Amino acid sequence: MNRRRSPTLRRRRLGVELRRLREAAGVTIDVVAERLGCSPSKISRIETGHTSATTADVSDMLAFYGVNPDIAEGLVGIARDARQRGWWHPYSTVLNSTYVGFEAEARSIRTYEQQVIPGLLQTEDYALALIGSARWDDTDQRIAQRVRVRMQRQSLLIQDDPIDLRVVLDEAVVSRPVGGDAVMREQFLHLLEVTRLPNVTLQILPFAVGAHAAMDGAFAILDFPSDGDPDLVFAENAAGGLFLEKDDELRTYREVFDTIRTAALDPEASSEMIKVLVEEPLWKSRRRASESI
Repeated sequence: MNRRRSPTLRRRRLGVELRRLREAAGVTIDVVAERLGCSPSKISRIETGHTSATTADVSDMLAFYGVNPDIAEGLVGIARDARQRGWWHPYSTVLNSTYVGFEAEARSIRTYEQQVIPGLLQTEDYALALIGSARWDDTDQRIAQRVRVRMQRQSLLIQDDPIDLRVVLDEAVVSRPVGGDAVMREQFLHLLEVTRLPNVTLQILPFAVGAHAAMDGAFAILDFPSDGDPDLVFAENAAGGLFLEKDDELRTYREVFDTIRTAALDPEASSEMIKVLVEEPLWKSRRRASESI
């Protein structure tokens, strides 16, 4: 199982190159579609990385664009790799396989969470409690599958070529008792353990900061090792999430992350806060307004 080679990323890379070569040849999508005997939407989806292309289709496109045979051979090879199935394919019905595909080959992830512990840092019991509540209409089998794949993703943090993970957590995340006291205590202890890894940094953004730059919602910035694979942002929403790739969008989210990271407690102070929470959870030490109603 090679988690550092992602067919999702190769599909995206191939699409970028095919679009660049088509534009360089002065050919429209409609003309390519007519040449291949398919719909323009199929060509568009190939170029945006939303669907795989057969090696035959890629060969025909590149021949039509007059691409050098050596370059064409390399791109056909990428098309072949892009049609391979990732390790997460058996779970594709219970996860965002596109995000997991990008995550699998990212060099680093910078993420802000305002409601839950990020999946890469969750304990199994926390994940089970969280998914069981959020997916209340799922079968036990599907919930178990969701938990299983979430645990498998965490190997990215400890493999030979680990991902660099930088997390900013809103204080609300550590104030909500997902699964109850015992589950949260185990989760806090796990956070203390995993943040000892040199490739994991966690900071808590305290309530005292007030309004801040990331009030619009949770997001993740994924950075890739190859210059040919530009960064992207995954912004969460009610429908699951949205991928953003434009330069101005990336610039905005990088600035937002830098702003909240500066406002948050530093990693050492964040760890000290979590140590206190192990013994005195916030939901017990604070008298909540709801209790007086």
